[in-house]
Amino acid sequence: MSQNKVIFFAIVTVIAAIIVFQLNFDNKFEIMVDISGPYVGTTFPNDLGYDGEGIKIAVIDTGVDHLHPDLFGFGPGGKIVGGYNFVDESKMPVDTNGHGTEVSGIIASDGQLSGIAPKASIVAYKVSDDGENVSSDLIIKAINKAIEDDVDIINISLGVNKTNSKIDDAVSKATRNGIVVVVAAGNDGPGLETIGSPGQSFDAITVGATYNNITASLVATLEVDGKQFQVMPMMGTPPLDEPITEEIVFGEYGRQKDLSEGSFSDSMVLVERGSDVEGELVYFSEKENNVANVGGKALVVYNNQKGIFLGELFHQFAPPDYRPRIPVLSLSNEDGEFLKNSIQNRTTATLNVFFNPDFVAYFSSRGPVSPFYIKPDLVAPGVFINSTLTDAKYNMTSGTSFAAPHVSGAAALLLQKNQDFTPKEVKSLLVTTTDFVTDAYENKFPIETSGSGRLNITRAFEANLVISPPTLIYNLSTEKETAREDLKLKALDGNLRKINAEFVGADDVNFDYKQQGNVLETTVSLPSESLGEFQGTIVIENKNVEYHVPVVIHKTKGSVNVFEEDGKLDFEVLYPEEWSYAKISVINKDTGKTDVTSVTPKKESSISVTEKGEYWILANIIANGETSDAFETITVETPSEENNFDLFDFFEIPERPFIIVIVVAVMISLVGLKFRAKSQE
Repeated sequence: MSQNKVIFFAIVTVIAAIIVFQLNFDNKFEIMVDISGPYVGTTFPNDLGYDGEGIKIAVIDTGVDHLHPDLFGFGPGGKIVGGYNFVDESKMPVDTNGHGTEVSGIIASDGQLSGIAPKASIVAYKVSDDGENVSSDLIIKAINKAIEDDVDIINISLGVNKTNSKIDDAVSKATRNGIVVVVAAGNDGPGLETIGSPGQSFDAITVGATYNNITASLVATLEVDGKQFQVMPMMGTPPLDEPITEEIVFGEYGRQKDLSEGSFSDSMVLVERGSDVEGELVYFSEKENNVANVGGKALVVYNNQKGIFLGELFHQFAPPDYRPRIPVLSLSNEDGEFLKNSIQNRTTATLNVFFNPDFVAYFSSRGPVSPFYIKPDLVAPGVFINSTLTDAKYNMTSGTSFAAPHVSGAAALLLQKNQDFTPKEVKSLLVTTTDFVTDAYENKFPIETSGSGRLNITRAFEANLVISPPTLIYNLSTEKETAREDLKLKALDGNLRKINAEFVGADDVNFDYKQQGNVLETTVSLPSESLGEFQGTIVIENKNVEYHVPVVIHKTKGSVNVFEEDGKLDFEVLYPEEWSYAKISVINKDTGKTDVTSVTPKKESSISVTEKGEYWILANIIANGETSDAFETITVETPSEENNFDLFDFFEIPERPFIIVIVVAVMISLVGLKFRAKSQE
């Protein structure tokens, strides 16, 4: 099992223990099957009579248990109206693992548990027995079968943690055939660039995971001298009624002997994980008990190796009657050492532990996947979601696999409302009507973590505007300090009124807009000294509904100008300093096909594109031994009939170094021939 999967399952295990611990304190347990649905806004469309009736949703997964009472029946008249077993074509697509049944239950269970779209129909395509070993070829076959079976929505909660262009192409094919495709972002967070295929697909709706409105949403904060630290509450730490503000002191490893001298009463105590004695075990529960015994108000344990960790106060070696008395947080080794060195003098810290349902789960995979578009698209509840399980059971489960079906169910409700919606329109309605999500310090999560925000079905149903595209990328440079991008507006009631818009985000950004009919012309600029990436949101208000359009602005040192005529693209690289070489990549937005060429200050080059459409231009510019990027987009209306082939570009090597290597090789050969001739004299 990969390290990322081990970390993911460790996170899930700890959160599970938190829930079990808190439920045990209540001395009762009741399956709350209708929590995450109403939380994301299903009540509003349900009250209007929308429940997914008439919508077919393909679940590409481990199959479905069609004997579950909430998903009962296979074939016409059943909940599972069809399907196919690609693992063993001689058998029905029956789920023996549980993953596909859990996914299907979140979408459309109709019984003790009510899914997001309880009257929708499921088409079960089995591509894996265990949900772990998934063949990309089978996923592609299932997508093609879903197209053939004329489904309305495809849910893919399986994938690969790397790029697979064939899967992404199949997703694009499905959307071109009018199918909404919803995919899970993956569970390889919290690192960046961890979304693989099909989550990387431009056309898919890629969904990350948040906590939810039950006990799994506990978060913590720690602030010292105005600096905010990332901390995690240990399992067993209850929420606080109010923050704790006390002097923070260092307590070595939190053993009795470490706390025997000095004053720790009414203090927050920082200790290191483990011990300095080889083989000595000092459990977190022991550290907590020792600090509480000397009057400490809170305990912060920093890691003894790189990174943060998930800790638990309850374990098999703790005394049977053990109950934590003070909050305990975990901290990374890097932050712990920094904090240890900064509290030599009297230092006051503030700590809090509270519920934050819209916190993005640590395991949720992050973007970016491309400088030209945003992933994930949005987030939805994915931590301890109630759903159906095989053998007529119910289960609480976690992962982006279970965030995605919330969005698939929401798409079903929208399509029931208006079956003329295209996949792009459904995506726009879902992405632009989300709620902002914030971390424990009320800072908005970056776009590569949360996309536009958390699913809000109520607002999507109230929406009258379809905004295209639902996200924007602006490309600025030292040569191009202002950029314009247009948003097309479609009023569903046919009455497009005046739009009010503002930019919320990076302070340096100057934003302006002008409405011209059904087009909102937007422009951004930045101060000349500002370079890098800037994020924000264009907030649009129309008929008492607020829409959010995520924005990423690139301000680069260099730039690339593109001149197009009949599909032939010529390039001009501009850079404020002397540069030596630039690799130019031309990417077809719709197909992903990439052509590559190179230019130097003395060598021009061109690429001919043979298909209409939008193209993304990426320039990797080498100057003074360093590489910097520049970005541009261009639309080609009249494609070329010529194909491209360049020897240097085919092997993706710079022309000048290649020539130098050839010259050196020729010289060595000549010298060798000379010595050989002499040896024969």
